[in-house]
Amino acid sequence: MLEYLRNVSEKPLAKVLIALLAFSFIGWGVAEWILGGAARDTTLVTVGGEKISMQQYSNEKSRTLANMTREEQRATYADSAKTNALSAQVLATIITQQMVQNRANDLGFVVSDHRVAREIREMSEFQQNGQFSSFLFNTVLNQSGLTEEQFASILRGQIMRSMTLGALSAPMSVPQFAINAAYNARYATRDIEYATVKVSDFKVANPSDDELKTFYAQNPHTVPETRAVSYVLVPADMGKPDEYDAKYAIALKVEDDIIAGENMEATAKKHDAKYISIKPFAKFAKIDDKIITDDVMPKVFDMAQGEDSELMETKDGFVIIHIDAVNPEHNAEFETVKKGLIADWKHDRQTKDAYIRANELLVDLNNGKKLSGAKSVSVSRTSGAPMAVLSGAFNNALKTNTIIPTDDAFYVLSVKSEKMPKADTKKTDELRKEMQESALRGLRDDYNEFLKRKYPTKINKKVYDRFFEK
Repeated sequence: MLEYLRNVSEKPLAKVLIALLAFSFIGWGVAEWILGGAARDTTLVTVGGEKISMQQYSNEKSRTLANMTREEQRATYADSAKTNALSAQVLATIITQQMVQNRANDLGFVVSDHRVAREIREMSEFQQNGQFSSFLFNTVLNQSGLTEEQFASILRGQIMRSMTLGALSAPMSVPQFAINAAYNARYATRDIEYATVKVSDFKVANPSDDELKTFYAQNPHTVPETRAVSYVLVPADMGKPDEYDAKYAIALKVEDDIIAGENMEATAKKHDAKYISIKPFAKFAKIDDKIITDDVMPKVFDMAQGEDSELMETKDGFVIIHIDAVNPEHNAEFETVKKGLIADWKHDRQTKDAYIRANELLVDLNNGKKLSGAKSVSVSRTSGAPMAVLSGAFNNALKTNTIIPTDDAFYVLSVKSEKMPKADTKKTDELRKEMQESALRGLRDDYNEFLKRKYPTKINKKVYDRFFEK
């Protein structure tokens, strides 16, 4: 047979058939790799059309960790909150860098190889006895796991970003009149009088049931909507392609069985998956569960009772969620909250009595009478009286009489006069620097918002969910 094939293989028709046969075998091996590429897409985020891979993120995270002390590294690894914060910081950094890089490209900035080489030669890390050391250069690169081309590319990007953002580091000029106005507003003092009417000074008897019911009708206690859910989890190490594919196939079978009407718990047992049932919880409650996270919560509360979610990917595997019960929002029964209402009713009545007394004092003050129990003080914006009084003293015009309400008291306030501050060169210089920094920060924020609009960011949710804690 083999001899026959060898003999006919030189004929034109045989060559065509062999080529088709070879392509079909190649296709069997390659098609899954080609067509399944989406499942193994390593693009973590797209910024203005430019892709940032998971490998780029990992490299940036490694560099960030390398710049930490051993104690900082240990503290980060030991605390999941710090680990998540580091991940978010690194992701934000590479997104910002890519936005600026995109802007540099659009502006046509170019960094020559000569400029990159000069920057490398002048770096202090690569200097020995005042001269560039190839040995130090190669040692540092080997320790960081970078090739010369990769290091040059990183440096080129840094230079281009500095060219793009260079103008945002120049000092901002603030007009002198603005500094003077801010100085006077900050350091001026005001002479005031104020009297304190404490809510707790007014004594009231316990309410009757009828008074409590009337009060409750006006101030009902709302019980928020709660939901009981269950889910099937097909555990998987989502970072391993082979395991991902195998578990995904199982998850599809689980989904098919559930769609066919099979019991969720029985289906989980059948496919060696995990079945979890969670007691009723409110929308903004903290659930001690790795699947029902803050990101998943909105989806749970958008579904109807008895509904199943689509097959979802999480960092722990594949999940289908079922809504077991929905308990709608409702007002609590009076008898269940009666005891707690007494304190609320008494505080409400005391507050009303205190407000009446404060109004009596204000009326007398407006009629030219002396403010009973008043304190006469000179106040700045930060000291001299309770904070609510300070706010009222500078937010009201001179010669104003008013009532300042707080949770536990009413203040009857009279703003008498204002004193402008004396000139102080040191304070003026400090204020000028502060206002310059504030103006520059505002400019940077505006430019950052421009970059966000110009180069929108899109997270690859499948890759993100696979690698990031929630």
